Amino acid sequence: MPRLCDELERLVAIPSIAFPNHPKEPVRRAHDYVVDLLRDAGVQDLDAIELPDTSPVITGRIPAPPGAPTVLLYGHYDVQPAGDESAWETPPFTPTRKDGAIYGRGAADCKSNLIAHIGALRAHGGRPPVGVRIAFEGQEEYGSAFDDYPPSDPGRFAADAMLICDMGNVRPGSPTLTVALRGAADVYVEVRTLKHPVHSGEFGGAAPDALLTLIAALATLHDANGDVAVPGMRRDAWDGTAYSDEEFAHLTGMLPGTAQLGTGPIGERLWHGPAITVIGLDAPAVDSAASAVVPYARAYLNVRVHPEQDVKEGQAAVIRHLEALRPFGNELKVTGGDAGAGYAATMGGPAYRAMRRSMAAAWGADVAEMASGGSIPLVNALAKAQPAAEILMFGAEDGECGLHGPNERVLIDELEKTVLAEARFFDEYAKEAGR
Repeated sequence: MPRLCDELERLVAIPSIAFPNHPKEPVRRAHDYVVDLLRDAGVQDLDAIELPDTSPVITGRIPAPPGAPTVLLYGHYDVQPAGDESAWETPPFTPTRKDGAIYGRGAADCKSNLIAHIGALRAHGGRPPVGVRIAFEGQEEYGSAFDDYPPSDPGRFAADAMLICDMGNVRPGSPTLTVALRGAADVYVEVRTLKHPVHSGEFGGAAPDALLTLIAALATLHDANGDVAVPGMRRDAWDGTAYSDEEFAHLTGMLPGTAQLGTGPIGERLWHGPAITVIGLDAPAVDSAASAVVPYARAYLNVRVHPEQDVKEGQAAVIRHLEALRPFGNELKVTGGDAGAGYAATMGGPAYRAMRRSMAAAWGADVAEMASGGSIPLVNALAKAQPAAEILMFGAEDGECGLHGPNERVLIDELEKTVLAEARFFDEYAKEAGR
């Protein structure tokens, strides 16, 4: 563990942000360092998938012993931008150890999980009792051509099970398998009512107000309780683990006196039902606003769809709902944007059983099941490339790790238990396959 923690810190210190307008050299440096770690851990045939406008995807393999299954290990070596650095208590790319954790951008998402893979391979001296394939990408956070690539080259991803280590536990100390991901889609809504702004005193009250029209349309997306009110969007009961009200308020930073959106169990709202969030609005800024009727307004909606509902179907439901509206008699222009499919895992197979035993042993606690409101488009692509493979989603992150926000951190104890669980999984899965 001391060596793994040192290596994680060296990796976190590399600002591998694969976003436009960020330098490519650090991304390449992170790639090269991960390749060196894999080679040291016994991975052979190290190579890269090179795609247009995409950071290299690291591939490699350790051949399976006779009769043993093969496991694909997934993670990514790129990170989110740091955001407002003044909100960080320590510099984002100066990894800092304190209170049993390593702080820094990417310490949890997802460099700790890459290090967990390395540690699990080292635990077996680079010769695990299963075959191993590597798929470590370098542009997951921004998205790339790799998102849709696996079905076009299925042989590169041939495996009996896949460990998607870009997730974590519902809370520290509670081993958790993620078994479903909501789909995600973008929808844009525009309103244009006037050629130009007009005086709100002279013409307000009769002149068609684009911003009021847009607000009226957006208000129909939810009912009075905040539940999604768009017909055709699926929502089901959720019987896995979930956050308590107190945990949720803490994790989201809810202010005193505010209320959650919607009704019903939190897990159902977050993971087994739809969400529609207004994530952008084009309208005059308050500080520079003139006394005028607004002629144009636009909103950017992020739509989350039940893991088992076709994401295009959910996106189309929102578009149909908005196109049918005529707020104050005015027409809306509604268009769809990107859409990434959700995923629901098949549970109960040999890899799933082996992982449950391994995680329970590593943490000394019963294994919980949760879903994620976020999406990982590549998971669906990998499932299409190898439809018979069991897909297991877990990792060293936890519900309080601060991924994508300031002061991101990974708990060293959680990282150690992730390494132990994965190393033990190789043994347990080999036993399952031999039965």
